[in-house]
Amino acid sequence: MTNQGNNRLSDSILYPFANAGHLARNPPVVIESGEGVYLTDSTGKRYIDGQAGLWNVNVGHGRPEVKEAIKAQLDRISYYTIFGGTTNMPSVELAELLCRLTEPEGMVRAFFSSGGSEAVEAAFKLVRQYWRLRGEATRTKIISLKRGYHGVTLGALSANGITPNREYFEPLLPGFVQVETPHLYGNPYTDDHEELGRICADMLEREIQYQGPNTVAAFIAEPVQGAGGVIVPPPNYWPRVREICDRYDILLIADEVVTGFGRLGTMMGSRHWGVKPDIMTFAKGINSGYVPLGATMMNAKVAEVFLTSDTAQFSPKAFAHGNTYAGHPLACAAALASLKIVEDEKLSENAGRVGAYFLQRLKDVQSRNKIIADVRGQGLMIGVELANPETGQPFDISLGVGSRISDHCREKGVIIRNLADIFIISPPFILETGHVDEMVETFEEAVVSSA
Repeated sequence: MTNQGNNRLSDSILYPFANAGHLARNPPVVIESGEGVYLTDSTGKRYIDGQAGLWNVNVGHGRPEVKEAIKAQLDRISYYTIFGGTTNMPSVELAELLCRLTEPEGMVRAFFSSGGSEAVEAAFKLVRQYWRLRGEATRTKIISLKRGYHGVTLGALSANGITPNREYFEPLLPGFVQVETPHLYGNPYTDDHEELGRICADMLEREIQYQGPNTVAAFIAEPVQGAGGVIVPPPNYWPRVREICDRYDILLIADEVVTGFGRLGTMMGSRHWGVKPDIMTFAKGINSGYVPLGATMMNAKVAEVFLTSDTAQFSPKAFAHGNTYAGHPLACAAALASLKIVEDEKLSENAGRVGAYFLQRLKDVQSRNKIIADVRGQGLMIGVELANPETGQPFDISLGVGSRISDHCREKGVIIRNLADIFIISPPFILETGHVDEMVETFEEAVVSSA
């Protein structure tokens, strides 16, 4: 065990996506408590949480409404399954709420799981069984985007388009294909946003034609790509994708694990682009991370093939999938309380308003600092990318420029996540412009000191 002041490293934990050698020299900060947008470590130092835990503490830390909902449910029953002819009321009420919140997208049924990767896994199994029940068993392939992040379980990872996530685990599952992502910054095709949307949508269509439309089950994408670098597609991209999927009768899956429930300034990320998917996957903001939970939702077109008048307990039309903790009553109770806060306090609107202010403040910083190559985002989902001003290329990763900036911010009381030289900003939706000012000033100070 290593201790450096507040920092503590346990030899008993294998940390996710972390270099053990780096952690030995830089033990993780012990976060002891949180309130609103703030975190406090074990020495009493306070930080602004610029990443909302991990994209997920949308209503803020320590909300009494959520804690009370969990406690009240805990006093009734902590867990019971929704398998085998039993259920629990929080899962029933949450499914009804989710259908109401996604009514504009046409969702009619919710399937619960334990988190985002599991929600995506469920979506893939759902579409494959859907096509078998439709009598089109050749439709098995899933198309996704390069730099897309859909999780790290084996099926989700097979759709994941981030190379470092994939390379240690190949060969991955067959039947997964990635196509080019519509990323304006640094793409080799065009500087015109609308033209790029057309080009990348056409690439999807050509891939469908190449694979054979009768072999493609679904296309999956995030409304705004998250861990791939906060990639905001052109406005015409998602509508064109919907048209293409309709043309070839391919199911469209919107991975809303990050964007769902308000992060882009609209309740659903798909709604920002005016598109109705066939399937939507949720986690993270579904209950602001208070208890692990995921959900996969489907429209009537998908749901109807699983419905039957057969009264037998087991049927070929039953969805042949499930997790022990699906519909966990504590997680669902937390979701009901969290989503009530999102609605009552109009937090999606606040995310849009404060996010626009945040984006402009960062663009102002970019104009004064040549190592900032790009600032992009939508709502409270913002990416800042560095580049060597002399070459226009990314810095050599061994220089650790992004890490130095992130470390400086943390030292000054602002936690901002960096993936090498791309910064991902995804704070709680209760963020105010005063918090933004403090975060931006700290970030610019760190950039200047590290240039």
